This record gives sequence, C-alpha cells and structure tokens, in this order.
Amino acid sequence: MTTEFPQQPGVPDELRPAEDRRHMIRRRALTLLIIVLLIGIPAGYLVISAAQSRASGKDKEARYSATGLTEGWPSKLQRRIYQVPIPHPAWWVASYETNNWKTSRLYVEFETTDAGLSAFLAGMDVQESELKRDDLTINDRDREITGWTFDGPGTWSGLIHEQKDPAPTHEVVVNHDKPGYPRVYVVSRTVP
Repeated sequence: MTTEFPQQPGVPDELRPAEDRRHMIRRRALTLLIIVLLIGIPAGYLVISAAQSRASGKDKEARYSATGLTEGWPSKLQRRIYQVPIPHPAWWVASYETNNWKTSRLYVEFETTDAGLSAFLAGMDVQESELKRDDLTINDRDREITGWTFDGPGTWSGLIHEQKDPAPTHEVVVNHDKPGYPRVYVVSRTVP
C-alpha cells in the first residue's frame, strides 16, 4: 500500500528552473558563513577568555611565589595595613611581603625627592629630625632576605618608629647619596 501525498500548491518541480552553478555556490557560501558565525565567534570568545584567565593566574602565582624584592608598588591594601605611605613622586619602587603565624613584614624600597621623603615621614607621624646619621636600623636578617647592603657611598641615616600592637613598627634607612633624591628602605613589621 502506497500513500501518496496530495500535491502542494506552488510551482511543480518539472516547471521550476534548475539552480545554476552560481546560485548553488552563493547558497553554500552563505550557509558556510552562517555556520562560522554561529560556531566560530563563541568558540573564539572562549579561547580568548581562557587565555586571559590563565595569564592572570600566572601573574598571581609569580607575585605570591616571589622570594625577594619584586619591582612594582605594593598594593593599596598592603600599604594601608603596613602603614607605608609611599609618596608621589617615587620611582624604582620594589616590595616584598612575608607572613607567618608570628610576624608579618613588608619590605619596600624606593627613590623620591626631598619633599617626597618629608611627606613619607609625615605620613608615618615622624619628623625628619628623628633620622639619626649613620644609624642603620634594619637588622642583618632583614638585609639578607632583601639583599640590601648599606655599604655604598653617601650619607646614611635611620630611625625606628615603634607603635603599640597591632599597629606596625617601621625600621627606616635613608641613603642621601644623590643630593635631592634620597633612596628609602623600609621594613614594616606587624604582629597579629
């Protein structure tokens, strides 16, 4: 038993003109373009997104696995917690943070202007007159961690700014080798 479908209204197949080659190529190209747009664009977005996410993870891994001073400013959160008000302008900024169950430390070094040094010390509620000449207040342990050596030319001065816990204690050493552009070394230590 065969079922025949009723003839659909419209042009019968035998009267319909055959599709010429140009129309067939155009139709297939349009179909291909639609497929590429529907699949290619979302796939490309996923690839780019995955690459950015991976790069972000590598940056964070490098920052947190650092074992010494790293070029760049400490985060705003670190500067606030450790109360290290790096002045503007400041350049050649490097920092390193260590944490353990007993003590957390932020090591920072930077170069600034004389006005920047005054602003930095004022931000810690310390007067510039409290810097004592030839007083290298940063201990050998901290120097070894950072690789700092305070034996170069210039006039060295330092101070210790002690505060009641949990506020941080600051050990500051300043090198006045370049007149008008002091180099500042800071160890900010806090006990949770």
